[in-house]
Amino acid sequence: MAVTMADISKLRTMTGAGMMDCKNALTETNGDFDKAIEIIRKKGQAVAAKRSDREASEGCVLAASQDGYAAVLALKCETDFVAKNADFVALTQTILDKTMAEKPADLDALKALQIDGRNIAELIIDRSGITGEKMEVDYFECVSGGSAVSYIHPGNKLATIVSFAEAGVDYQVMRDVAMQVAAMNPVSLDKTSVPEKVIATELEIAREKAREEGKPENMLDKIAEGRLNKFFQESTLVAQAFIKDGKMTVADYLKANNATVTAFKRITLNQE
Repeated sequence: MAVTMADISKLRTMTGAGMMDCKNALTETNGDFDKAIEIIRKKGQAVAAKRSDREASEGCVLAASQDGYAAVLALKCETDFVAKNADFVALTQTILDKTMAEKPADLDALKALQIDGRNIAELIIDRSGITGEKMEVDYFECVSGGSAVSYIHPGNKLATIVSFAEAGVDYQVMRDVAMQVAAMNPVSLDKTSVPEKVIATELEIAREKAREEGKPENMLDKIAEGRLNKFFQESTLVAQAFIKDGKMTVADYLKANNATVTAFKRITLNQE
């Protein structure tokens, strides 16, 4: 049977695939929409396999929070052109909405979530067939507490989530802390939560730098400890200078607003 423009448009609406892809699929299946959709889906699988060794370095980062729970994820692709496409952003939002509803424990559980009878991993493969680019959900993090907040930096390349021990924390206070995390990229909440490996590395770097500066060997450990304390001040959230008022630390700001941060996560696709 002859394939009409109306049929092509209908299949394009159903799948989001290009006009020629829809025409070819309908021609191959003699106008059978179900079979044509399957062909387009298989093409998506083929594209995903073909591009499995390509680097997906662009993408869309979104985050959301509700009732003391917050999640952030990144759907990645190969080019900024696709990353900014409305359909790609909408797919990222759909995945995030499902995540907020189901609260998966980890990235694998997220990929297994079902949307309209298909899991998220399959939906992403389908979209690869439409764009011709490798795509993947590469990052997923979540936090929970008495209160939680999310912040998405303009451009959808950077987002943060923060949880608080207390319920009903003022939204502006939570947002300020989330923006602090976005801007200052702390390595941990406080010095007690800095990984031992990071501490060991910082101490060794400080010793080596002091040695290069010609400092006495018997003074290196003391100098390194001093520089480690400076690292804690600059790189742990509660010890950092508050970005809206450098005269106070984040800990001071939290105390003044009766808030306690319990966890935070930060995802970015920007080069830093």
